[in-house]
Amino acid sequence: MTKRLASKYKINRRLGANLWGRPKSPINLRDYRPGQHGQRRHKPSDYGLQLLAKQRLKGYYGNITERQFSRYYKMARQGRGSMAENLIGLLERRLDAVVYRLKFVPTVFAARQFVNHGHVRVNGKKVNVSSYLVDTGDVIEVKEQSKQLGVVLEATESGERDVPDYLEVDSKKTRGTFVRIPKFADVPYPVQMEPNLVIEYYSR
Repeated sequence: MTKRLASKYKINRRLGANLWGRPKSPINLRDYRPGQHGQRRHKPSDYGLQLLAKQRLKGYYGNITERQFSRYYKMARQGRGSMAENLIGLLERRLDAVVYRLKFVPTVFAARQFVNHGHVRVNGKKVNVSSYLVDTGDVIEVKEQSKQLGVVLEATESGERDVPDYLEVDSKKTRGTFVRIPKFADVPYPVQMEPNLVIEYYSR
């Protein structure tokens, strides 16, 4: 088990937010940071706010590495239009994020593992790289032998989340289509995300 996977239950408390909106999150019972001084309240600096915004966005997408995240920032900077919108679009194009959004698995951590273990096809071809960026019109599906796995059945039958409208899904066939790259306002984050602060953090 990787360090990122092992620490997933600590992320919410460390960042002070129920990042995925899950009812079992420990932050629902203890809405303060862990540790001896966790309940102390202090006003963060501008840098502190930018850092927190970056950590929350990184954490939401499965606590991806700093190296990967900074690469997305560089790609967003090179694109046209708003850098913040470009960054969100890149993150939502990650294959593990798409698998999670389509409700093929219950969590983004499960999505990464699901992809890495070769359970997902993109346009009929196996892709086992969770950071793979899907394109508009790509068809994402669970391979036939994996459709009856407990994790898939649990997720597809769950009413905990809705599939956003920039994706189309056929839950019975566990197949979906990436219709378009979403805008920031289209993404159903359970907590407030501030990509503009993330851009400011990297622009320092």
